[in-house]
Amino acid sequence: MDLHATISQRLQMGHRAVEALEGQPQAIAKACEMLMQTLAGDGAVLTCGNGGSAAEALHLAEELTGRYRSNRPALRALCLAADPTALTCIANDFGFDQIFARQLEALGRWGDLLVLFSTSGRSANLLKALHAAKARGIATLGLLGGEGGPALPLCDHAIVVHGVDGAAIQEAHQMIMHILCEACEARFPAKVHA
Repeated sequence: MDLHATISQRLQMGHRAVEALEGQPQAIAKACEMLMQTLAGDGAVLTCGNGGSAAEALHLAEELTGRYRSNRPALRALCLAADPTALTCIANDFGFDQIFARQLEALGRWGDLLVLFSTSGRSANLLKALHAAKARGIATLGLLGGEGGPALPLCDHAIVVHGVDGAAIQEAHQMIMHILCEACEARFPAKVHA
């Protein structure tokens, strides 16, 4: 293995992923608006994904409930991939494809937003989550890769990162996630106490 070639290839893939986002400022702005409108209306942001995408879903939820850069008010967010007891119970009793949909049935309400992270848009548990969200009147935002897969037409809005591998897609999704956080901090600034 040529380490320098590997490094160069990864950097090139990351660059191509960022370039894919540069052509989508309106799509990213709409995603920011969806998130801010949900939170301004006292809705919750519910996130999910599998594997590395689950880590990104968890990252977004913790940035909203905790903080990104400023000590602004806590924002309502929950990662549906975060509770191993719920995940293993639901997977055991209902099947792995129900792990997010079942939680949406219990926790999701009209006015909430489901933010779904997927490099392919093909995972059965994510597709079931999108159907469950639609049945409950929950808006859906997909951060997808490839061509978007079957998840794309099920999302109310989606940003699709084309033309790069799964790792680079996740890197682009992380950049979008940080843009979402920046928008929220501008919309819900820290309160200055006298």
